[in-house]
Amino acid sequence: MFISGGVLGFVAPLIAYLVKGQQSPTARSHPVAALNFQLTWSIISVVGYVLGACGSLVIVGAVFFLVPLAATVLGVVFGIIAGVKANDGQPYRYPMSINMIK
Repeated sequence: MFISGGVLGFVAPLIAYLVKGQQSPTARSHPVAALNFQLTWSIISVVGYVLGACGSLVIVGAVFFLVPLAATVLGVVFGIIAGVKANDGQPYRYPMSINMIK
């Protein structure tokens, strides 16, 4: 998420889901939750980039360029929190996430 500017944050959870997702329900729940969260914020980031690039007014364009920055920060911060919880063996429910993958 950090390296791609908020657009490709879903790649790492997708790889974890494809590699470890069939081992157990617990091993599946963590990557699915992360994938849903990262997909949500990746989509918001892309929409922010598009609207910011298409913004005809300087103020409107500047506001929409802040959206991908906020999405990136949220993705990184909540990803770190979830990683610490997963390392402790605790489930983590991501805030502000849409359940696209079940």
